[in-house]
Amino acid sequence: MDTFSKRKLIVAGIMLGVGVIFILRLFSIQITNKTYKQFATRNVLRFITIYPARGLIYDRKGELMVYNKAAYDLMMIPREVKTFDTTELCNIVQLDRVELRDAIKKAKQYSRYKPSIVVGQISPDIYAPLQEKLYKYPGFFVQSRTLREYPSKSAAQVLGYVGEVNQRIIDNDPYYLSGDYVGVSGLEKAYEKELRGIKGITKSMVDVHNRVKGKYNDGKEDSTAILGQNLMTGMDASLQAYAELLMTNKRGAIVAIEPSTGEIILMASAPSYDPNLLVGRQRSANYSIMDRDSITKPMWNRAVNALYPPGSTFKLANALIALEEHAITPFDRFSCSGKGSKPISCTHSHVSPLAIREGIRESCNSFFWNAFREIMSHKSNSAESYQVWRDYITSFGFGTKLNPELSSENRGSIPEVSLYDKWYTPGHWNAMTIRSLAIGQGEIEATPLQMVNLCAMIANRGYYIAPHVVRAVQDANREVHKLEYEKKVVNISPEHFNTVIEGMQAVIAETKLQYTVKQDNFIVCGKTGTVQNPHGADHSAFVGFAPKDNPKIAIVVFIENAGFGATYAAPIAGLLMEKYLNDSIAPKHKELEQKLIETDLLNVVEVKKKL
Repeated sequence: MDTFSKRKLIVAGIMLGVGVIFILRLFSIQITNKTYKQFATRNVLRFITIYPARGLIYDRKGELMVYNKAAYDLMMIPREVKTFDTTELCNIVQLDRVELRDAIKKAKQYSRYKPSIVVGQISPDIYAPLQEKLYKYPGFFVQSRTLREYPSKSAAQVLGYVGEVNQRIIDNDPYYLSGDYVGVSGLEKAYEKELRGIKGITKSMVDVHNRVKGKYNDGKEDSTAILGQNLMTGMDASLQAYAELLMTNKRGAIVAIEPSTGEIILMASAPSYDPNLLVGRQRSANYSIMDRDSITKPMWNRAVNALYPPGSTFKLANALIALEEHAITPFDRFSCSGKGSKPISCTHSHVSPLAIREGIRESCNSFFWNAFREIMSHKSNSAESYQVWRDYITSFGFGTKLNPELSSENRGSIPEVSLYDKWYTPGHWNAMTIRSLAIGQGEIEATPLQMVNLCAMIANRGYYIAPHVVRAVQDANREVHKLEYEKKVVNISPEHFNTVIEGMQAVIAETKLQYTVKQDNFIVCGKTGTVQNPHGADHSAFVGFAPKDNPKIAIVVFIENAGFGATYAAPIAGLLMEKYLNDSIAPKHKELEQKLIETDLLNVVEVKKKL
């Protein structure tokens, strides 16, 4: 065979080999390999995310505080969109042309192949006509989801709200995609993983007219959404609403706790807002309005964010420390006159000299100044004595975050030794230097939650359980899982609590509060506070619990610029304890109730400045 013939055979062999390879490859692509078939089917497949309904939120009586309502999102896959009648679509979904244009532009910037929300949170009334004409809009489809609904306009700051995820959340958690919703504040944020459930997915066949023709592969590749878990709280929805009614046209906060469990019965912050304002397509606009309101700050939860001097309510803590450290006894008496009463004197006349029971009843500044001075001279030097005092105060829950659910909670402030050493140099400060701490003023800053926690600890005679809203979680199988919270025992002898509680009972039974706070069928123990405010009128404060034995409720009421604690804070607390324990308000207190509801204290600070 000549050379030419050999070359012909080689070329023919190569061409035959290439042909065989092509045939085998085509056989693989068209017959055995399903990858390209899947690529092709994507042109007629629609992947629809199935969003589970978020978990419900119940109060302590089983009443719904948060539930869900149906809503729909208009989605768009940019690469599938054809020319369409923008005017008609805008009319259907009630959106102007500029908003639609911006939404489409944003969707294209995100991805030309992935679906994006064009119009979110469409109501059922709009969904019906949209679905009828959706065949006119290739590349558009509707995805169902649920929105939050609130049967009452109360507890907005505690419950929180839900909003669309931002890029930071998407980057940090692969569960979320663009357009997903997430808890932004309150319980919605704290229990997001429990409430959100688990998303499912459906693959549907779509015809050339953008109409769903059925499930792909008989639904074998679909996954089922798992409902979010329900939250069972210790809150009393009706008492919460009543507290917010009493706080109409007032600034401040009310917190009530069940002492034996630490369950928060109510947490009211005023001014507040209707939580339904942050649901639906007007959410962003409403949020902007409230967020810019720097005067009333309706979205600010004063119960855990605001810092106030605790005022005379703090005298209860100093009394316990003085007794435990044997700085005083229950029988030691101090006078309101003479050298020992200076430099902190009483603001009103009363019997003198007096012991601790009467000192609490009369809220005697001179008595508690002397008790604090004895605490500060009980060790070898002032710094050591102060550190002992501070250790007690922080063990009572001051200067720390108490609630594990509310991430925005403020720690408050109990100064450290180093602060006073910095201000006055070591060895050059003493009880006289920091005397304001004796009456809950000066450098002390506390939240209303910390104040009521002190009261709950006294009601329990020596311990508190971390204040919390959620008592249990109910899973998708309706099984209830009770949550556990830490119990803190303080180093105060039981007999000292009894001494202080006797004084708190006298505050209610032996002063003018017997006409506004005292109850006929249970014993109330409490302490008023008139908190000095350098920025305007004094604040009105009250802490108390009831009944005296086996207490069911501990409460703090703090009203800004309202003056004496006995004038507004104490009567409001009395009505709330009466409502909770008796389930009604007695006729003799109806006039007081109406007066408190109608009183407007929002402008007191401005009036004070003008004077």
